[in-house]
Amino acid sequence: MTAGTLIALVGAVVLRLTLGGQYLRYVQGGMRPWLVLAGVALVALGAVGAVRSLLARTDEGAHDRPREGWLLLAPIATLLLVAPPALGSYGVDRSAPVDVRSGGSEFSPLPAGPGAVHMSLLEYGQRAFDADGRTVRDATVSLTGFVAGGADSTSFRLARYQISCCAADAAAMIVKVSGISGRAPARDQWVTVTGRYHAAGGDIPELTALTVLPITPPEDPYE
Repeated sequence: MTAGTLIALVGAVVLRLTLGGQYLRYVQGGMRPWLVLAGVALVALGAVGAVRSLLARTDEGAHDRPREGWLLLAPIATLLLVAPPALGSYGVDRSAPVDVRSGGSEFSPLPAGPGAVHMSLLEYGQRAFDADGRTVRDATVSLTGFVAGGADSTSFRLARYQISCCAADAAAMIVKVSGISGRAPARDQWVTVTGRYHAAGGDIPELTALTVLPITPPEDPYE
């Protein structure tokens, strides 16, 4: 019965993470319908297997399996109660970097004015390296991400992961936020930064901050 119970628990975990929205920590949102179908199928398959195994042992008078077999259920049962967090600052310097300078696309200039244009870190990085930031130079932009390591009294690194399929292929996009006053936000704190393009000439695009607003982590942590 252990095998059937294990399969059913795996299906229950998949359903819990999917219906609760935590699945977005691991895969793209478009996979939701398939995860629901997979979870239902696993629960049904596991239940059928557990019942058939129980009936077979009852008919044959077989003894239960060793108690150690039930220990296999502990990690899966734990996931029903506690879901692992999304990727954070620990993996920023351990993942493959996003190369925003390899593309040849050109962007239209952003409108100048007091209103901030919200964009992804990836788009900002691409614009920053496109013709020396000509399309973003006169605009105010707004970026959302979490604080990575390397903060000091005047700057910190803002990061957010890009995923193609799932968290296993995640790559971090990083923007250096400079011009802050006072203490930098805590590591892994999510923030929305409003600021202006800063021509730094390095490998990481930079933004001079006008405001730094701490926020709660978004439901979908990836771009």
